[in-house]
Amino acid sequence: MSLLHRQLQRRATLAASLCRGIRSVRGLGTSVIASDPALQSRLGNLLGALLNWVKLQRDAAPEDQLIYSIVGWHALTLPQDPKALSAARRDMLAVLLAVGLDPKRSIIFHQDENLHHAELAWILNCITPMGKLRRMTTWKSRLAASRNARDDSEVDESLLNAGLFTYPVLQAADILAYRATHVPVGEDQQQHIELCRDLADSFNRTFKGKRTLFPLPQHVITTSCRVLSLKDPSSKMSKSSPDLNSRILLTDTPAQVRSKVRGAVTDSTLGITYDPVGRPGAANLLSIFAACTGEEPTAVAARYADQGHGELKADVADAVEELIKGPRAEFERLRGETEYLASVAREGAEKARQLSAGTIREVRTRIGLV
Repeated sequence: MSLLHRQLQRRATLAASLCRGIRSVRGLGTSVIASDPALQSRLGNLLGALLNWVKLQRDAAPEDQLIYSIVGWHALTLPQDPKALSAARRDMLAVLLAVGLDPKRSIIFHQDENLHHAELAWILNCITPMGKLRRMTTWKSRLAASRNARDDSEVDESLLNAGLFTYPVLQAADILAYRATHVPVGEDQQQHIELCRDLADSFNRTFKGKRTLFPLPQHVITTSCRVLSLKDPSSKMSKSSPDLNSRILLTDTPAQVRSKVRGAVTDSTLGITYDPVGRPGAANLLSIFAACTGEEPTAVAARYADQGHGELKADVADAVEELIKGPRAEFERLRGETEYLASVAREGAEKARQLSAGTIREVRTRIGLV
């Protein structure tokens, strides 16, 4: 059995992959996790978020409540084709189920099918200082990514709409509607969680009751592989890139995966080293390989020190294919089960509304809308 095959066998159970990314998931109480349908099923999304969410579900204590929301309203903060967005909503639900999320264990639903999110967002907007929103930096990164810009300096406020400016408040409502205690996020979202905590605290102090209404949610940092463009390793792997070969999708065939990895930008230096600054293309391939096999990029680089990019690319393609082939087959099966997907979404939304209804009743009472 080859070394590569032994490494790939370690990933035989999908739910066990990328386990090292979440710190201590037991005792999470109520946790809210959001998935943007506009992100599609990219390799970066799989390695950076989805597999971490599967681990969260697997390791959560029985009394923990996990809520997975497909955030269609957030997608609208950037221009969307209506037909494409409608299909993306269904596909994202199929992806969540395909990677291993269980609607019997977790609540999985479309955010836009629970109007309590929008109502609470408006109420929170009314107590959110403009200054706090101006200090948010993520709107620039979202605009930059949507325009395939190299960095935030290429966008300015002339491109900013009100929805994108205030979407951190909607994100806070997504969390507080369920009085969540924990929110698993990447480090780039910590600023939004701090705003959510500030708004919860402000509401609690302004509209007092017999008990504190909103807990101050804690962020659970999920470290993950940052997957960069195969054609431009100075930028993230993005669906907005005009070059389809810059990204790997869950729906790619084995031949497409091999072709895209084989065409990935590297350099002319002999041997393989992990140097994200000096050799970003090779470093990106090493990071992808390491995420697929559960290793560190430097350990992978050491094995390929005396080999060329061709050998590395061939094994990276094999590792990626081994990782995605199971979810890909399940996704293709599920996306044709439209009635089943609709029933999962319908039941999930009903459970979500039942959970948030009590919060909204109490909010209305405290602010005088009764």
